[in-house]
Amino acid sequence: QVQLVESGGGLVQAGGSLRLSCSCAFSGRTFSSSAMGWFRQAPGKERECVAAINWSGTNTIYADSVKGRFTISRDNAKNTVYLQMNSLKPEDTAIYYCAARNSRYVALNEYPYWGQGTQVTVSS
Repeated sequence: QVQLVESGGGLVQAGGSLRLSCSCAFSGRTFSSSAMGWFRQAPGKERECVAAINWSGTNTIYADSVKGRFTISRDNAKNTVYLQMNSLKPEDTAIYYCAARNSRYVALNEYPYWGQGTQVTVSS
């Protein structure tokens, strides 16, 4: 059983910043043994992985569209994963989801556990 709760979304002007947080509760496995990812889905578009991080925080991957602007990080002591989003663009507008893997290793897919999502809206 895994529960993921995102927070930090909202409305921001283009060029602004937001920090998303995902608070995690695990049973049967530990947060520190799970790779984590942030995904987003805009209206009419497929869901995409924007960033992912391995169990220790030493390995990360990013979508090309967010490289250099977004940073994923985690605090295993707080069971929380973060997504710092800078230089936001209107095309970043989407629902952002936190997800967890049954593996320590970072990947773009195979995430069986999902949060409910948080809306990010970037105005031009």
